[in-house]
This record gives sequence, C-alpha cells and structure tokens, in this order.
Amino acid sequence: MNDRPPSTPENAPRLPLIRIRGLTFRRGRTLVLNNLNLDIRRQGITALIGPSGCGKTTLLRIITGQLRPHRGSVQVDGVEVSRLPRKQLLELRKRMGMLFQNGALFSDLSVFDNVAFPLREHTGLSKDLIHILVLLKLQAVGLRGAHDLNPEQLSGGMARRAAMARAMAMDPMLMMYDEPFTGQDPISMGMLLSLVQRLNHLLGMTSIVVSHDIQEVLSIADDVCILSDGRIIEQGTPELLRRSKTPLVRQFLDAAPDGPVPFHYTASSLERDLAWES
Repeated sequence: MNDRPPSTPENAPRLPLIRIRGLTFRRGRTLVLNNLNLDIRRQGITALIGPSGCGKTTLLRIITGQLRPHRGSVQVDGVEVSRLPRKQLLELRKRMGMLFQNGALFSDLSVFDNVAFPLREHTGLSKDLIHILVLLKLQAVGLRGAHDLNPEQLSGGMARRAAMARAMAMDPMLMMYDEPFTGQDPISMGMLLSLVQRLNHLLGMTSIVVSHDIQEVLSIADDVCILSDGRIIEQGTPELLRRSKTPLVRQFLDAAPDGPVPFHYTASSLERDLAWES
C-alpha cells in the first residue's frame, strides 16, 4: 500500500511538508506533547522555541520516526511516519538531515571521511564521484581546506560546520537543527546563522531550528512556533510574534525571570519550612 497521496506539480508546493494533528506523547506518567497540531511549510525555515523540557527535541524525534506517538498523526511529505515499516522508514530518513547539538562527528574519522560516510553507506556512487561531492559540501561550509583534519583538531564552530556538511551529504529535503548555536562565539554563530539561511535557500530545503538563542534564530526564521505545556501556544512570522501580547510569549521573548513560567519551583510556605523541628 502506498502511503503517499497523489500529487501534481500544481498542488504539491501548496501542501505542507510536515502535517501534525492531535499528536500526544507520554513518558511514563508525564504528558510531553498534548494534542499538538502543527504545519511546517515547504522550503522555509521554521524556528521551534519554548521553555526547556517542553518537548521540542521529542517532537524532532517523532518526526524522524525515532519515537512513536501514543496518539495522533504525523505526516512527512504525505507519508504517515508512524505507520511505515522499518525499511520504508529508513528510506524516508535518507531524505532527512539532522544536526545534533554536539555535532556527533566520528572521532576516529577525518573530516572528509565523516562527510563521505553517509554517501558510502547509502549510495552506490563511485569513489571519484563521492570525492567530488564531499569536497563540494565542505566548500559550501567553508571547510574544504580542513578535509584531512580530525575532529579534535577543529574549533567548536568548525566542528558544527563539518557536522552540517555531513547532514547535507544526501541532499535532504528536510534539515533539522537541535540547538545548533549553543556554545558558539559571536563569529561562529554568525557563520552558522548565515549557513542555515543561505543553504536552505540555495538547496530548496525545509529547515526546522530548535534553539534558545531567540533573537538570533528570529533573524533567519520565516515562521516561529512557541511550544509550551506540550502545545503550540502561538505561531506566526517573527514580526507577528514580536508584537504578541500573550504573557508566556512575552516572558520568553523578553527573557523575563518570572511570569507564567515561575521563578520558584512549587513549594510549601517558607515560614513552614523554616519552622521545622530536627
């Protein structure tokens, strides 16, 4: 059975690349995602932001089929991810790229071999063609001259860019970035922001960026989704979100220490705790 709905060149661009409806996911008794609805449009950059622990990375793992939802629908390019047999899921994943927070480069492989790895594993391309493709990917991220270095010889920003080249090796339709700017100095962050935006445009990809670097990610995003309590509480362009009056949105964008997300963890009264008897 083919899970992909029929599409034509006329209607395909108008359909969202990712369509999520009624998504619910639990970890034990903890409700992580609660009846979540979300569309990710094609060939744009969507920023997914929200308080720590609100389910952003979990959502990426569900989109890639690493986790299965307890209820709801997750479609990627018209395919219901959770219903795919393993073989078809692996084929779908070849069309996805993932940049992990720590880069996750293979420490015993050179930069060149890290980028070549998915091409060698998943294609039947010749050695010469793989050599050309790897150098082109490294050129795109400014690291062609570092192709023979090992990961421990790279700075943090260079390692992140090498990981980006590897994630793009298979020319994915969808790129996902999980906290790509964490721990970067201003120059490295500027390079990464420029790369995410430029490569998304040049390659016609769809990108999802999970980040706590609010102002930076808003500068490149086409759409912004704010996630809290397992739901999308507000979605729109960066300009629309900046004008939002929703208290939680304002607290998050303004980095206010107290508000709907309280500074104090729930506790009994201070007087009661101070009056305890040993």
